[in-house]
Amino acid sequence: MPHEPSEAPEPSEVVWEIETGELEDEARGAVARGTSRKRPPKVNLSELDLPGKPSKKDRQKVDLALTEAATAFSAGRYRDARKALRPLVDTWPDVVEVRELAGLTAYRLERWKDAIDHLEAFARLTGSAEQHPPLADSHRAVKHWKRVDELWDELREESPGAELVTEGRIVTAGSLADRGKVTEGIRLLQRGWSLPKKPKDHHLRRAYALADLYERAGELPQARQLFEAVHLADPDFADSRRRMRSLG
Repeated sequence: MPHEPSEAPEPSEVVWEIETGELEDEARGAVARGTSRKRPPKVNLSELDLPGKPSKKDRQKVDLALTEAATAFSAGRYRDARKALRPLVDTWPDVVEVRELAGLTAYRLERWKDAIDHLEAFARLTGSAEQHPPLADSHRAVKHWKRVDELWDELREESPGAELVTEGRIVTAGSLADRGKVTEGIRLLQRGWSLPKKPKDHHLRRAYALADLYERAGELPQARQLFEAVHLADPDFADSRRRMRSLG
């Protein structure tokens, strides 16, 4: 809430307000990035479909680099993963596994344009919507609203599983809120849903995202109730405890 000029807050209060906003942004980002795998996609190196007629030496190089990149990704060393993948992307741009892991790595590094390039290629090569949530979130980051909506429609049509559809729904709802359509975002997250008694991680992400939009819309009792439900289900989930307490 803005302060009147005659009642300027002490510097400590200003710092607190900034830190609070940063914490909320980080938590929202963590929830959004839950749309991307925390582990790399499984790669059967013996069955990699390399275009052309690769030599045994070529295959060994690809195997080694992909293994190195996947190991780094699993350990959260995304820059190392990107470094290992760079020569593969240049030499084998039509290898599905290379594009997928490169896209997820770029997504984790918040290199949105690179993520879009790789994950669009993955979708084109496979005809799959499996990585549409992080792809849509990358488009959302650069305000490609039309593409976000297209990817959501494709994801709903393919319906690859409850978790992936939920992840896409969260991204799309956030995108609507970014465009000033908070009420539409709330409706999208509310539609046909309630928090299960034994929620899984994607249920909690959806509840947190909905609570966040409730708060942004000024519907504070609903926001507090959902933040509390998330906290009770998983006390360590994002900053749900602090958000709940901040609403009284």
